[in-house]
Amino acid sequence: MTTPTYITQFRTLADAPSAQGETPSWLPALREAAFERFTSLGFPTTRNEDWHFTSVTPIVEKTFKAVSAAPTTLTLSDLEPYLVDAGWHRLVFVNGRLEPALSQFSELPADVQLSPLSDMLREEPEWMEKHLGKLAAFDSAAFTALNTAFMQEGIVLRVPKGEVVEVPIHVLHVTDANAAGAAIHPRMLVVADEQAQVMLIESYIGLGGASYLVNGVAEVVVGDGARVDHYRIQRESVDAFHVGTVQVTQGRDSIYHSFSYAAGAALSRTNIYTKLANTGGEARLNGLYVLDGSQHADHQTFVEHLAESCASRELYCGVLDGQSHGVFNGKVYVDPIAQKTDGKQTNKALLLSPQARVDTKPQLEIFADDVKCTHGATIGRLDEMALFYLKSRGIGGENARALLTYAFAAEALETIEIDALRLDLERQVFERFTHTQLL
Repeated sequence: MTTPTYITQFRTLADAPSAQGETPSWLPALREAAFERFTSLGFPTTRNEDWHFTSVTPIVEKTFKAVSAAPTTLTLSDLEPYLVDAGWHRLVFVNGRLEPALSQFSELPADVQLSPLSDMLREEPEWMEKHLGKLAAFDSAAFTALNTAFMQEGIVLRVPKGEVVEVPIHVLHVTDANAAGAAIHPRMLVVADEQAQVMLIESYIGLGGASYLVNGVAEVVVGDGARVDHYRIQRESVDAFHVGTVQVTQGRDSIYHSFSYAAGAALSRTNIYTKLANTGGEARLNGLYVLDGSQHADHQTFVEHLAESCASRELYCGVLDGQSHGVFNGKVYVDPIAQKTDGKQTNKALLLSPQARVDTKPQLEIFADDVKCTHGATIGRLDEMALFYLKSRGIGGENARALLTYAFAAEALETIEIDALRLDLERQVFERFTHTQLL
């Protein structure tokens, strides 16, 4: 999309009658600041260190439009393969619009607030002003600036002090043929107060094979002693583009557990950033990407240890076939005040094709002297000795290769702590590699 096209679309959005009467009064100024920053930054290029291995030229060259407002014809039967567990709390967005008929979250505890972004902006503007846009800074992040300028819908989740949400909350972002050529900018704000606990799953699903852009941003506040389990499942159309940014801040003795699964999109980029801002916090960032054809998937993590006695664990695994390209860029920063930091970062990649490629860049920046930090990366192909062993036991060559590939991916999948989700992803991965159903 060219800059003039962006300007035209932004002015149309800002001048729309709904925007003129829009509350709260501070929101237009936030949008204007974000759009001005986007036009100043432009899209990142490979000269930018954080984007050195990922070119967004395919996104820049396309002219994305506003998404169609056509009503959906999708039913729950159409979504059944993606629901994981029909008993979970569920919000379904189709082409960026909430579909109440496909959603169910009325059984949430009474004091837990789960609302569409548009409702919260209208009903609780002062609270939203204190939180929206405060974590996901757009000073140097063009896609975050673009989302902030164009965000229309999403969710706001508030979990009060001491509340434990036992049943996972599943947010499905679905695109169909009506999203062809469109850009969608979902936004999410999660605030888990002291001692609160919640499990949140975001699924991004493409139906119909359309080409489109999803550019999502999430802001997550994990209070003292709170725990947030956050899973992102990206299964977009193979002709689509996906950029997702998650910015987290953690309080004392808090836990943030993230898992990212990327198997769709022609080009995807997932950024997971967290700040361990108080003593005793723990961050667990894990992920699996499974690529083939000409797919490109980039994962970037940044863990900032800003307080004493905090821990971080990272495990990202990638399986690449065809001419696919995977990127992992993980940074752990340890502030001088962050003594007794315990950090471990691991990236593993399995190349199934001579044309597949991985670029990995684990980084440690340590400015404290009483720490325990390690990082490492391994890239390789299937073990020929293991293949020979399986073949010698009567397993055919293709099946032996598939089973070893599945076993490699299972290491990352085992970090998923929601049984139903882990089993669902294990089934998907197993069937992808073995071409047989996992019963």
